[in-house]
Amino acid sequence: MKKIIKNLTMVSALALTLSACSSSDSSTKKEKLVISTWGFSEDFFREEVYKPFEKEHNVEIVLDSGNNADRLNKVRQGNSDVDVIYLSDYYAEQGIQDGLFEKIDHSVIPNVENIYEMAKAPLGKEYGPAYTIAQFGIAYNPDEVKKPITSWADLWNKDLGGVITIPGITSTTGPMFLDAASKVSGNTKFNENAAFTKLKELMPNVLKEYGQTSEFVNMFAQGEIAAGPIMEMYFTQLQEAVPNAKFVSPKEGGYAVMNTVNIVKGSEQKELAEEFINYLLSKEVQEKSAKAKIDSPVNTKVQLTEEEAKGLTYGEDVINSLNILDMKFVNKNSKQWIDRWNKELAQ
Repeated sequence: MKKIIKNLTMVSALALTLSACSSSDSSTKKEKLVISTWGFSEDFFREEVYKPFEKEHNVEIVLDSGNNADRLNKVRQGNSDVDVIYLSDYYAEQGIQDGLFEKIDHSVIPNVENIYEMAKAPLGKEYGPAYTIAQFGIAYNPDEVKKPITSWADLWNKDLGGVITIPGITSTTGPMFLDAASKVSGNTKFNENAAFTKLKELMPNVLKEYGQTSEFVNMFAQGEIAAGPIMEMYFTQLQEAVPNAKFVSPKEGGYAVMNTVNIVKGSEQKELAEEFINYLLSKEVQEKSAKAKIDSPVNTKVQLTEEEAKGLTYGEDVINSLNILDMKFVNKNSKQWIDRWNKELAQ
């Protein structure tokens, strides 16, 4: 009998030990934060941005990668468990109109106070900030262009016949170039008819429209084109192929391309997502991304040398010189512009 009691005692002790271990494992189990992003420079972000946040918050960051449209559609259709989503302002506005994002209390994201004014609430105070701003301007090869390019209007110069490329209307920067055409036509406010008329005049200079920046880079590297509108963040790739290449902020002003970060409605990790957004805007993370030539910083406390700032949209004077499109207006009119572009301009 004593032996039986002794064995029962040992079994009970073992059960308690296993129960304690199970409870301990449960308490240390990592939560997940699912981030929807483009997927470029993933090795950098994994090591320099995500890993420190994972360690500090005992969380596992899971990535859902793809382009703006595909990722937004997954959220729209309810086919994802995304908590945080990175989108250009054009697509983020669509998400807001569709009611896909949580409203954000900026008071719990203190680093918002340390970023450029235009980045704080580009789509409304209840939604996410821009964590980087890229400039849409003009790149050209001075060895192939007779006169220096200083203006959007210079792209209409007949000397550039057949050697430029422009973004298609469905690309992120397509509406920006449409607005630039309106400015070249002499309008201070956007004039759709004037813009399309001016673009018709430009088409003899256009070798091909591009939908992805890689197409621009390849055509430029191979000498098929000599100039065209592009985001400054890709300029270093052009210089690798053509060292003498120049990037220009047109005298009428470049355009701000703002990449935003929002919290998806229904996320069970809202507080953690807000902490991540605050972390993303910190001087430490912004400085790392800038020095790695990944993203231009919006945190005004980031200080870069002239060499470090090359290829980046950096400095208050540059930021304040940029034109900003009203994304509500753009999204309201985009279908009409696409239809008209395809009928009147498509090559």
